[in-house]
Amino acid sequence: MNNIIKKLDKLIPSPQIELDYNKDYELLIATILSAQCTDVRVNKVTKVLFEKYDIYTLAKEDQKIIENIIRPVGSYTRKAEFIIKTSKMLIKDFNGKVPNDRTYLENLPGVGRKTASVVLKNLFNEPAIAVDTHVARVSKRLGLAEENDSPYIIEQKLIKIIPREQLSKVGDQILLFGRYYCKSRRPLCENCILRKECKKPLY
Repeated sequence: MNNIIKKLDKLIPSPQIELDYNKDYELLIATILSAQCTDVRVNKVTKVLFEKYDIYTLAKEDQKIIENIIRPVGSYTRKAEFIIKTSKMLIKDFNGKVPNDRTYLENLPGVGRKTASVVLKNLFNEPAIAVDTHVARVSKRLGLAEENDSPYIIEQKLIKIIPREQLSKVGDQILLFGRYYCKSRRPLCENCILRKECKKPLY
């Protein structure tokens, strides 16, 4: 794993989250919206959403209006419901602030372990790794996880082999590596820096 980390450090030395946000609840909402959707599309939607609303007005808005704004991200009916309910809960329980509390976050509508991990590591610098489709795919191709492993099992395996102090950074590096290099379709295998480590080269 050390060799993989060294190579990722050279390729992606300073990984940054690609969701746009300025406030804590904006990151949470953007991450909810990112399920089964690209960050690029989410950013276009949240630019409109966050210019028009804060967490208090979101909690009071008619769901149909929110649906029309976020329609491009898909599953807009459920996601609009999640946004409104989550906003109401944060206002009621924490005066609109996002808490550093995984258990609480994972009990919010539309928030699972992956979303909670994104929030915790970006807002609170908590060591966490968010296993999305990119992280799962790269982990399997590199032989760090088995083909049938669930996201949770993959997360636990990565936690065991990545130093705790590097967990968040390496998780982001793996994600971006999967997004831009080790793609689902047409991965850039020919010039891949991890070709020697790969267990399933496709080209």
